[in-house]
Amino acid sequence: MINIKNRKAFSMLVAISVIVTMSTLTMLVMSLSAKSIQNTTAQYQREQAILLSKSYTEYAIMAVMANDRNNTHTTGNNCIDTIISTVGANGSDINGEGYRVRTFISYIGDSGINSCSRIITNAVTTPKSKLNILVDVYVDYKDLNSPDIPASQWITYHRRTLQKI
Repeated sequence: MINIKNRKAFSMLVAISVIVTMSTLTMLVMSLSAKSIQNTTAQYQREQAILLSKSYTEYAIMAVMANDRNNTHTTGNNCIDTIISTVGANGSDINGEGYRVRTFISYIGDSGINSCSRIITNAVTTPKSKLNILVDVYVDYKDLNSPDIPASQWITYHRRTLQKI
């Protein structure tokens, strides 16, 4: 016959092993959950950078098409060469918040680009397209998973597009 002291000791051992097993499983679930949140945040930031680069590429194309490069009423550079912006930040000091977008436009062709500062060549033209542009968009952001976001390194997404105008 089993005495009461042995039963209590066995119950205590079972209870302790169940608690240890449950706490181990809880730590595993919490760890996986934290990793999943970090991966989701990183993926969200990268997707936002990709979408911003596409948007600023389209914006640069529209700006070049709407700009009068042959305007003789003004002096100096009539070409749009650079578009700089911040998105999702309070002011110009983004300090880890939002995105920094830098767009550089280079001209290829001979359609009134002699006054432009970023000319790749003016010797390449086709009958259908007298002007082409090369649009480089750089989207910079900081990793929100970093323990010290303002001190962390910038992550840069680059998109290059060749467009006939």
